[in-house]
Amino acid sequence: MTLKLLAVSDVALPQLQDSTYLCRTYADVRLLVSCGDMPASYLDYISSVLNVSLYYVRGNHDENYVERQPGGDDLHRRILRADRFSFLGLEGSIRYNRGRVQYTDSEMFSIVLRLMPRLLALRSVRGYSVDVAVTHSPPRGIHDLPGDRAHRGFRAFRVLIAWARPRYLLHGHIDTWGNRQAVETVYCGTRVININPSRVLALEEPPGGSG
Repeated sequence: MTLKLLAVSDVALPQLQDSTYLCRTYADVRLLVSCGDMPASYLDYISSVLNVSLYYVRGNHDENYVERQPGGDDLHRRILRADRFSFLGLEGSIRYNRGRVQYTDSEMFSIVLRLMPRLLALRSVRGYSVDVAVTHSPPRGIHDLPGDRAHRGFRAFRVLIAWARPRYLLHGHIDTWGNRQAVETVYCGTRVININPSRVLALEEPPGGSG
C-alpha cells in the first residue's frame, strides 16, 4: 500500500493557491501535512481543493491558531493514523524570546519522555514506533543553524530518533532557498527531511505492513 502526501511549511507558495494547478499536479495526493508557520486559510484552501485530510503542527509563528485553527487535526503530542500509516507531531521551535510556541530543550525533552513508553511499545512490536514524526524544528545538528539561536534544532529530537526510530521525520523552519545545505539525512535509520516550502512524499509500507 502507498500513501502519497503533500507536506508544506513556512512559505505560502502562489502555485498552491491556484485550484487548477493543485488539481493537475497533486490529484493523487491523499493527505496534507503542515510542518508549521502556515496561515490557516492557506492550509484550508489546499485541503479543500484536493479534498484531503490535514494533519498539522504549529510553528513558532503560529500563535494566531489560538483564535483561528486550520480545519484539520493538530498532531502535537498525539499519534494518529491515515490509512495504514501512523503519524506523531511535535510543535514549535527552541525558545529564543517570549513566544507562545517555543520550548526549551528541557521542556521538549519532557514531552518526548512522556510519549516514550507508547513509542517504545510500538517499536518493540514492529521495529519502529511511527511511520512519520512531524515537527516544525529539526533535530540539533541535522539541518539546523547552530549559530542562529532561533533556528537551532532540539536535542530531544535526536533522542526521539535514537530510541523510538520513526521511519521518517519531516520538519520545516530552515530556509532551503539556493540549495545551500542538505535537505535529507539518514540518522539511526530515520530519514530526516526538510520539506520547506513543500515536498511530495510517497509512503510505502515496510515489509510485513504497518502493523
